[in-house]
This record gives sequence, structure tokens and C-alpha cells, in this order.
Amino acid sequence: MLTFILKRMCLMFIVILGVTMMTFLIMHFTPGDPAEMIAMARYGVDDLTQEDIEWIRVQEGLDAPLHIQYIKWLNHAIHGDLGCSLINGQPVLSEILVRFPATIKLAAVSMLVALIIAIPVGIISATRQYSLTDNVSMMGAMLGVSMPNFWLGLLLILLFSVHLGWFPVCGYGGFEYIILPALTLGTGMAAITTRLTRSSMLEVLRQDYIRTARAKGLSEKVVISKHALKNALIPIVTVIGMQFGRVLEGAVIIETIFAWPGIGKLLVDSIYARDFAMIQGGVLFVAVIFVIVNLVVDISYTYLDPRIRYEGVK
Repeated sequence: MLTFILKRMCLMFIVILGVTMMTFLIMHFTPGDPAEMIAMARYGVDDLTQEDIEWIRVQEGLDAPLHIQYIKWLNHAIHGDLGCSLINGQPVLSEILVRFPATIKLAAVSMLVALIIAIPVGIISATRQYSLTDNVSMMGAMLGVSMPNFWLGLLLILLFSVHLGWFPVCGYGGFEYIILPALTLGTGMAAITTRLTRSSMLEVLRQDYIRTARAKGLSEKVVISKHALKNALIPIVTVIGMQFGRVLEGAVIIETIFAWPGIGKLLVDSIYARDFAMIQGGVLFVAVIFVIVNLVVDISYTYLDPRIRYEGVK
């Protein structure tokens, strides 16, 4: 197990390095002069001169070759220094940590919504295969997979905020503010997890040990909860870990739509302002969380299924 974890940590470093490198290149290849945009954000448009732009370019190191800029940033990042925002001068890590609780709160509630919907519906669909309940559930799951998050969010705002007035349109505050964003993110995840739960349960329910458990006279509730569900959880746990990454990805759009002050909205605002330091720091932070969650998912397999061991992994 220790060897497996060490190998995965080495791969994690390679993945994070690749993500930050691609982000750095994409940001520098986008149209527009970053020095000019930073100068406009700091000094305004009216009194801006070419000398101000060139001073910003030199001051922020934007005149150096791309590989030199990246190496300098990477060296600071390895030592825990993500730099300061090019727009407001605030430390990047501090800004991210201030926004992180809002993103985690949204992600946790969204995952809870998805699991509350997906696992019971998936189990019921598997135990009642081809019934009306199963067909309706799979049609709903197909609709949830097909509908873009941003479109669903706008529909929920139109219905529950504009017409019914039940929830706030946007903002951050009490529990009523998180309901619509969490439903928007959680519904899409629930659709995917429901389909996987159903297929995984169907595969397990056809196994010989399930028939043996039923032949022994165990109730259907015991067969499902103690024998079938635990063995069907491995692919579900995998998808849940991957869905957490989708939460962070979808939060970029959803936090912008609902004005939710998380890391996603911070990244969008930084992209508009061409704040390279904030973008690089935010992407690095999200990538680290994503790979750590995947490592935890892999380790959890050994507890869900004792037959899985990693000692022999090459």
C-alpha cells in the first residue's frame, strides 16, 4: 500500500505540473496585452499612457521569456508562495483561502443532494427493472445528463426566484441562498450516479452469492443492504470522486450565475482581468484538491472490498 501511495504521489506531481504548464501557456496565448489590461485595471483608461504600460510590464516580469516566467512562478509555488494579485496586490493564497469555504460548502451540499437522489432511485430502478418506475427514473436521468448546468440554473432562477419568489436570485448568506446553486450542480451529478448505481446493482444482483442469500431465506431488504449494495459501491465511489472534480469544474459557471463568492467566481473574474498570478494559483489549488480526492478514492477501495490489494501494483 505504501509503495502504491508513493507512486500515485509521483503521478500527482506530474499531473499538477502539466495542468499548471497548460494553463500558463493558454493564458499567454490569448489575444490582448496583459500589461495593458493590468494597467487599465489599476489606473483607469483616461490617464493611461504607454509609459505606464511598459512600467507594468517590467515591474511584473511580463517582459521576460515565457519559460523564464513559468520557472520563476513554479519555484515560488514549490516554496508555498503563489505570489500576489496583479490587479489589487493581495496575496493569491490568502484570496483563495477566503473564497475556499464558500466553494466547499456549495460542493458538499451539491454532493449531498446528488447522493440523496441517486442512490435510492438507482437501487429502486435495479430491483424493479423495466417497470414504470425504472423507465421514468432512467428518462429523468437522461434528461439530467443532457441538460447543461447553466441552462438549468437559469430555469430554476426564472421559476423559483422570479415567478414564485421562494428563493433569492443570487448572493451568499443563509441556507436559502444555497438551495438553487446546489440543486443546479447536484441534479447533473445525480443523473450520472443514478445510471451507474442501477447498472452496478443489476450486475451484483445476478451473482451466485445473491441467489444463495435469497435461498437461505434472508429478507430482500437484508439482501439488498448488506450483500448487494456494499459490493456495488466500488464503481459508485469512483464516480463520486470524479464527480467531485466536476463540482469544482461546474462551480466556475454556477458561482458566476448565482454570484456565489467561491473560487470559481474568483477564477472567472481573474480571467476577465488577465490576472495571471490569481489564475495560476486558483488552478493549482483546484488541481491539488482534485488529485488528492482521487487518491483517497483509490485507498478507500481496500476498505470496501478486502480482495483489492495494491502491494503487487507495478
